[in-house]
Amino acid sequence: MRYILVFFGAVSLGLGILGIFLPLLPTTPFLLLSAFLFARGSEKLYNWLLNHKILGKYINGFLHEKTIPLRIKIYSISMLWLTIICSIYFLSAQNHIYKFCLLLVAIGVTIHILSYKTKNK
Repeated sequence: MRYILVFFGAVSLGLGILGIFLPLLPTTPFLLLSAFLFARGSEKLYNWLLNHKILGKYINGFLHEKTIPLRIKIYSISMLWLTIICSIYFLSAQNHIYKFCLLLVAIGVTIHILSYKTKNK
């Protein structure tokens, strides 16, 4: 079981690292998932991730301080709404229920992101 947890933790870590460079792929959720999986599969990898010079910043701020930097909040909400608006635009006119559901999801995620304290650098 530990090998499975480490494998999926590594996959999640790879996606999180890609998210640093690709605008529509989230970074922090994948890194948090990696930390969760590593904590149960390998203490060594978990400690490495939390103490990593770059990746550790994403995780520690969220895990310990329950904060999100203002830049990340703005970026996340902007990308969320851009994606949702594009999705709604490309749905056919007869799918109003899907459009409404997408709007509800966007509103819910926006409220969730804004509910966290803003980290002051």
